[in-house]
Amino acid sequence: MKLAKKSVLGIALSGLISMGAQAGSVEVLHYWTSGGEAKSASVLKNLLEKEGHQWEDFAVAGGGGESAMTVLKSRAVSGNPPSAAQIKGLDIQEWAELGFLTNLDKVAKKAKWDDLLPEVVSDVMKYEGHYVAVPVNVHRVNWLWANPEIFKKAGVEIPKTWSEFIQVADKIKAAGYTPLAHGGQAWQDATLFEAVALGEGGPEFYGKAFVQHDQATLTSQKMTDILATFKKLKSYIDSDSAGRDWNIATAMVINGKAAMQIMGDWAKGEFTAAGKKPGTDYVCVAAPGTADAFTFNIDSFAMFDVKGSDSKTAQADLARLIMEPSFQETFNLNKGSIPARLGMARDKFDSCAHTSMDDFVSTAGNGGLVPSMAHGMSTTSAVQGAIYDVVTNYFNSDSITAEQATEKLARAIRAAI
Repeated sequence: MKLAKKSVLGIALSGLISMGAQAGSVEVLHYWTSGGEAKSASVLKNLLEKEGHQWEDFAVAGGGGESAMTVLKSRAVSGNPPSAAQIKGLDIQEWAELGFLTNLDKVAKKAKWDDLLPEVVSDVMKYEGHYVAVPVNVHRVNWLWANPEIFKKAGVEIPKTWSEFIQVADKIKAAGYTPLAHGGQAWQDATLFEAVALGEGGPEFYGKAFVQHDQATLTSQKMTDILATFKKLKSYIDSDSAGRDWNIATAMVINGKAAMQIMGDWAKGEFTAAGKKPGTDYVCVAAPGTADAFTFNIDSFAMFDVKGSDSKTAQADLARLIMEPSFQETFNLNKGSIPARLGMARDKFDSCAHTSMDDFVSTAGNGGLVPSMAHGMSTTSAVQGAIYDVVTNYFNSDSITAEQATEKLARAIRAAI
């Protein structure tokens, strides 16, 4: 099967694909550079090398992946894409439309991926019904991570709603601690914003706004109220947050400098790497107002078209290894996420992961399972970028009102569709 090329650009770019991968090697572009993430990447590297292949590591720092995607586009246009790249969501289909990705159906059929993956996951990995990417995990984005010792000293309980969050944060701040650990980067601002939107608007509102891009929803009073709540959170973040990477913010919670962080479960990998135990050293609960919802983010590798039988074999083996139980278990124990593959043994996973596994299944049945906007699962990169711009500018400006931000957000999304 040769993937369709939907544009003149796609036709031009496809002719540039080189014979970049060497025999028996795969060059892997990813942005797993923090402690827990780097440890997880090394697991896959070691498994591939045991198969007799060579792993050429191409790590690009930046937790949201924006820098990695910039590098990937440059490499693709120059005719030298990597063998595999960490791509997710609708971006997978966009690369497939341009004719860059290879068909993984042979590997998928032999390993019965259709039986092992939930449909919500396998659909993201396919283009026109054919596998072109392979999932490594499922992340829950709407987590609140908390340092229980700070809550004890401040005499408060972990908040269950955003109104409670503000009340609790005031008392934590008065006790001399930073209430909310946060990094001033656009993707982190969007992660916090979508948690507020889900918690105050609910899954149906969230879906209409960030999946369907319904203008009535985007311009509603509810959206204005959500943006107003979101802006209030700025006062609970320390003044040194600008440009801070997410894992440095997590370290603030680990080290007792900050009480809470709203971040996906990759943050748990940092707690684990620091030797911390859930329920004792830290607490993991759904972000305020989202106990019955699950914002998912799927890490995955899209496989690019490579030349040479040895390179194709190495690439196919990489895809196969990613879905095998040994990798799915070890990787997700390190990363903090849960396996994309169903039916995995749960005994080695901690209480946070058990909650995530249970909630993933339950929310899939009750309508609470929603794709993350902030992490490229709910919409195109163009729409996501438009949301990023409005949200981060509003969050970091004193001159934009919630009403103005509502209007700007709706207009920006409409223009980017």
